[in-house]
Amino acid sequence: MSAISVQFGYPFRLYQIPFEMPDCEGESETRTLHLVGDFSAPAEFFVTLGVFSFLYAMAALVLYLRFHSLYGENKKLPFVDFCVTVCFAFFWLVAAAAWGKGLSDVKAATRPSSLIASMSVCQGQDVVCNAGATPAMGLANISVLFGFINFLLWAGNCWFVFKETAWHVQAAPRDSAAEQGAIDK
Repeated sequence: MSAISVQFGYPFRLYQIPFEMPDCEGESETRTLHLVGDFSAPAEFFVTLGVFSFLYAMAALVLYLRFHSLYGENKKLPFVDFCVTVCFAFFWLVAAAAWGKGLSDVKAATRPSSLIASMSVCQGQDVVCNAGATPAMGLANISVLFGFINFLLWAGNCWFVFKETAWHVQAAPRDSAAEQGAIDK
């Protein structure tokens, strides 16, 4: 009777996580096995995007609050800000979807029943293997949810940044003149 415990976490390079499995032929002998899969790419993309988003948001906040006159005078700055904001919104959608898929793959690779099925020692006739506790993935699930919320926030912010561009500023006086002409008649 022995229990096997496997510890894993970020960046989810599961193939590098070893665990000891008892060898039924020799009582004191164990074999070292590794989990299967590498899910580090979507996890690292998600985290990197979060860091870059935070840095850009802080830089934009300093620009808006401290150098607002420069932002209003320079016509290219609002366009650049709008394009970067649209890119961040798109990347948050991609990152949240990729991390959601990566997380479901991590769950499938670390499910106790999947691990038992892949262990040769559990395939014997006189051996009874029972699945233990399923790994707790609550915080990882919440991170996917926050990724989609970040997408919504960045996509909604696109409207406010768009209002600062020349595309919106040029359209506003034309609408105002048309409304004034309709009122005067």
